[in-house]
Formats: sequence, C-alpha cells, structure tokens
Amino acid sequence: MTVTTKATCHCGAVELRLTLPEGPKEPHRCDCSFCRRRAAPNISVPLASLEVVRGADKLSLYTWNTGTAQHYFCSVCGIYTHHQRRSNPNEFGVNLGTIEGVNPADFEPIPWEDGVNHPSDT
Repeated sequence: MTVTTKATCHCGAVELRLTLPEGPKEPHRCDCSFCRRRAAPNISVPLASLEVVRGADKLSLYTWNTGTAQHYFCSVCGIYTHHQRRSNPNEFGVNLGTIEGVNPADFEPIPWEDGVNHPSDT
C-alpha cells in the first residue's frame, strides 16, 4: 500500500511530500565523517518520491569532497531534512525524525552503515 506523507523541519519552514510504496522502512544511520556527527536515522526514497512542497528557498545545501552527496537543511531552524546519496545518486536519504507521525525510537535498534569505508572510495 503506497503511503503519501509529509516531512517537515522543526520550525515548519520546509515541507516535503513523500510517496512511500511501503511506508517508512529499513532506517539506518551512517558513520561517515559528516553523518556520524548528526546521527539522524534516515530512510531511502527514489528521487521521484520526494517533492519540496514549501520552503525550497529556505533549504541550504552542504556538500564536500566529490560533491555527489548533497545534504539539505533548513536555514531557519537548522534541521537536516534530506540528502541526495553518494552511494546511489538516484535516491534521497530522508531524516526519519522529520516524517509526520513517526518516532525514530519505534524503529530501534537502527543499524549503522559503514560510511567511513565508502564503496565509491575503492
């Protein structure tokens, strides 16, 4: 059953619409130098399954190194909302904590992915 839901930053300036074929599933965390500092669990969604409904002008972009991974956060409240993946640029990672009605604690234990030894680095 396809679920359409919204995700928002803390202040509500940014709102995303997510189309999830099976609802939020298989969250994980990454231990790369950037992700381990924020420790936000995220889910994978195809690019076409995420739409910025409100606040595109409030999204700030952070990228480094190869520039492939593009991390977006609200410029007002600072909450990380989503990022375009380096491991699969056809997907977004979406901050599980921004999805309406979802408590990341309900998914514990949430596994960690090895981002330190990224497959693109070999």
